[in-house]
Amino acid sequence: MTSFDSSPTLTVWRMTLALAVVFVLLATTGWTTIQHQRGPGESRQAALASWLHGRIGDRTLPDPAAPARTIAAFFDSIGPTQGAFLAEAHPLVVGNLDGAPVTLRYRANRLALARALDSERDRVEDPRLSADGRHEALRRAHRFTSLMRQDRQILAFDPTGGGRTAEVLGDLEQAQRVSVIVPGVDTNLLTFQKTTRRYTAPAGMAQALYAAQRQAAPGSRTAVIAWADYTAPVGVGIDAAMGRLATAGALRLVDMADALPGASRVSLFCHSYGSVLCGVAAARLPSRVTDVAVAGSPGMRVERAAELSTRARVWAMRDADDWIQDVPHLAVGGVGHGADPVAPEFGARLLSAAGASGHTGYFEPGTESLHNFAAIGVGAYQSLACASVDSACRSGISGAEGV
Repeated sequence: MTSFDSSPTLTVWRMTLALAVVFVLLATTGWTTIQHQRGPGESRQAALASWLHGRIGDRTLPDPAAPARTIAAFFDSIGPTQGAFLAEAHPLVVGNLDGAPVTLRYRANRLALARALDSERDRVEDPRLSADGRHEALRRAHRFTSLMRQDRQILAFDPTGGGRTAEVLGDLEQAQRVSVIVPGVDTNLLTFQKTTRRYTAPAGMAQALYAAQRQAAPGSRTAVIAWADYTAPVGVGIDAAMGRLATAGALRLVDMADALPGASRVSLFCHSYGSVLCGVAAARLPSRVTDVAVAGSPGMRVERAAELSTRARVWAMRDADDWIQDVPHLAVGGVGHGADPVAPEFGARLLSAAGASGHTGYFEPGTESLHNFAAIGVGAYQSLACASVDSACRSGISGAEGV
């Protein structure tokens, strides 16, 4: 590495220059456009207040912020009948309780979706609503109707603000391997799934990955979670260039991983700003998380993979046409997310993303990026396509680890 004069004056000058470069690029690419998300609505606050004042028999209800093991022990102690009663009475709380039985959460979220749908239908009929407001209410009603389909398993749902959700494909309780997709900017209830460009949205990403895993390992019990259960930056604005939302999201991701049922191995697939979140979360992830794979990453808020302080293998890929390569990989004054994960000196295992076509194509069927994600998810490490023929991305992984 090149050596530089470390005098205070030169250090300040270098930081100032780097910060200027960052903001010039952000301004010219639209990153500095400030867009505000709506704050949480009263429904969530009211639901939590009702829960905190509620009882089941002569027992108080646990703090929703309690560790997953505490929540799990509580539901084990009250049994399925009383659990169902709580899901009916407090669906917006039970549906989002890490540690509550998975099937009970699915049931609670179906009830919460039904109530949210009724609310949006009422809004549509409100003559005081603007044309834009009515259009948004119609879109939200359509989204809630889709999420309520009988074949869908909704692990988390909160309609307040832009909204958050998480969906499970497969049998989460019986899975040997669980894959979690952590998406990036502009992720909310309305963008959770798309009709056109289907595989650029979390629901479509999960569908593609689940299908690819079943093809790669038909006999393996797998589950995939489309995890859009955090507040993501709106657009490629200043929030996307900073770590505040990633820090808050990382707490939620760790809690979710801690609460997963069974003893499955877990792999994280983190796209774009989602990789920032995964980098922040890495040191606190449970040991069952064996792999963290990032695609189109602006950085993981560290300079080296070793600084993530995780025992999980760290993988990285980037398509040759991905515009994220033009974003400075710097961290100055809280702006920027650090080193480039696909730089050799970062120390990640580098994978091919052939066929991905730009920043949003990594989960497109037929691409090497999706093939690699599926192989990691089912533990078929020896079938991975490395970034180059002389790459050692598979080194040090024994065949037994793919079982």
